[in-house]
Amino acid sequence: MTLLFQIGFLEIKLVDFIDIGLVSVLLYQIYKLMRGSVAIKVFLGFLSLYLIFLVVKAAQMELLSSILGQFMGVGVIAVIILFQPEIRKFLLLIGKTTSVDRETLLNNLLGRHKNIDKVDITPVIEAAKSLGGANNGALIIFSRDSPLKFYTESGDLIDAYISKRLLLAIFNKNSPLHDGAVILYQGKIVAARCILPLTEQENIPPQYGLRHRAALGMSEASDTLVLVVSEETGQMSLARNGKIMHNLSTQELRSAINNYLYEDEQSKPLEKGEVVSEPDKDQEIAKV
Repeated sequence: MTLLFQIGFLEIKLVDFIDIGLVSVLLYQIYKLMRGSVAIKVFLGFLSLYLIFLVVKAAQMELLSSILGQFMGVGVIAVIILFQPEIRKFLLLIGKTTSVDRETLLNNLLGRHKNIDKVDITPVIEAAKSLGGANNGALIIFSRDSPLKFYTESGDLIDAYISKRLLLAIFNKNSPLHDGAVILYQGKIVAARCILPLTEQENIPPQYGLRHRAALGMSEASDTLVLVVSEETGQMSLARNGKIMHNLSTQELRSAINNYLYEDEQSKPLEKGEVVSEPDKDQEIAKV
């Protein structure tokens, strides 16, 4: 590797800069992942101890280096136990970013491109509008690339074509299916009463209820678009990539859903966290 310069006995090579840069990026991403939680203090303490171990080892303090070395060996197991939620979230983030549908991968390798069938989202929008007008809450997931088997198995399988009356029946307050979420995939209602993960974000306004938190959690864990109808105010919101777009009109709702479903065919898709419509500053955001 190319030698850039030398400081005393220390040789600085190009690979050293690359190594330091990659480690810096990794540590910063870990910090962002843990920021705002108690785990960040444990992480900083463990990192400080590891830096002390490196200094002691470089100074050839054998006894102290041996003691700290034994602790660092056991510390790997302790880190896995202490940071289990953060590690799980990190792996989910990697899986969400790198996941590739097997059929899509095969089609790309063979040079075939799957035609995306147009889905009529009008029944969904009309149902959401009617539910909001009647102050019935709803949680609807749009999935573009996957049937989300892990989440559909947590609810009741429906496997029916999308219709306004069916959605109204599911989210009726007297229906046993109204709790939980409905999952839509390839023009069908796959399942109802599905259990979703809650977001771990700490900067969410306290006015948001469990539906909004579940919508954010689902949008963080998967590449989905989640529609929320507030039971308290009847307002419609969309969540994607851990960001929420609040108080949307039916026209904005239709545009956002179409952009998500067919973003490769239409113009500009919604960017991550782009706010389509903000609530009025004087308007209170009530609990779902």
